Amino acid sequence: MKKYIVDRFEGEYAVCEKEDLTLVNILRSKLPAETKEGDCLVEKDDGSFYIDIEATKDRKQQIRRKLDSLFE
Repeated sequence: MKKYIVDRFEGEYAVCEKEDLTLVNILRSKLPAETKEGDCLVEKDDGSFYIDIEATKDRKQQIRRKLDSLFE
């Protein structure tokens, strides 16, 4: 299974960061309707995607801790 992070949306595409830090365009229509910027996605073997809720939550917490440490 491949993992991605949604960086941004451009028109009908989601620009996603792959695990090797390269960017790839994925059609928005292939993603769950509730997909937002910053979500962690997993591509299943059949080519469908789902949002990894736990990974997204963990990533947001890590970012929050980094931001908090900058302003201490």
